[in-house]
Amino acid sequence: MPWNSTHTKWLVDTGDRLKTADGKEVEVWEFRHQNDRKMLSAWATHFRNHYCFDNEIDYWRKGYKYTRSEYLDQIKFPDPKAAPGPSIRAGDFSEVLVADFLEYLKGYWVPRTRYGDKTVRNESTKGSDIIGFHIVKDGKFSSDDKLAIYEAKAQFSGKKPSARLQDAVNDSAKDITRKAESLNAIKQRLYNRSELDEASKIERFQNEVDHPYKEVYGAVALFDNPLFDGNLTSSTNATSHPYSANLALVVIKGDQMMALVHELYRRAADEA
Repeated sequence: MPWNSTHTKWLVDTGDRLKTADGKEVEVWEFRHQNDRKMLSAWATHFRNHYCFDNEIDYWRKGYKYTRSEYLDQIKFPDPKAAPGPSIRAGDFSEVLVADFLEYLKGYWVPRTRYGDKTVRNESTKGSDIIGFHIVKDGKFSSDDKLAIYEAKAQFSGKKPSARLQDAVNDSAKDITRKAESLNAIKQRLYNRSELDEASKIERFQNEVDHPYKEVYGAVALFDNPLFDGNLTSSTNATSHPYSANLALVVIKGDQMMALVHELYRRAADEA
């Protein structure tokens, strides 16, 4: 498979912790990316395959007479300039990075099914942003199995900091009602890719009444460093969240994040 986790070495827990208005702890991470050609290329491959598997590009592009790069730039990837393309790029990038955070640093299995069947490249995919699974023992039900549902909100541009962690908390509260549809969407996409063993794992989480498991929710705000405001983030209030007691709050910040987003998309297309 094309997946690669080397870029997650740049995700560093700063050790800083903020307190929200309702007393919850916020982890503060920093994405300390570097101009490492080998790691960026491996990451670009990983990122590109969320939208289109490398072994499928030649078939999908054939009717257009596009090169691989042209197909990705004009059909699959959000537009780099025309609105809302840049904001969709920032959103997709952030969701994939949080999926990597949840899988490679937190130990969940996160199926990568969210972007491959996008029909409009400059629109966000519907449903919960990131869903991860932890199954204690394959083929057995355990009440210690975990379903993690995370929401990601980014601010990589602009002049004034926004309350993106509060936005993520508010949208996370909606995930309770979207859970069944989101699980079904993952299962269908895995089935359509003939990943039947993986698709069957989703069934374990589709009947919580008969087979209880733990639910974990997360809200993540991603910032370009100049737009991160610790005081504004600390004003976040998660009291109204139905799973407030099991809600992880995370900030990921870094330098020149929007420039990094565009560079990753460029590499992903040019190196296909």
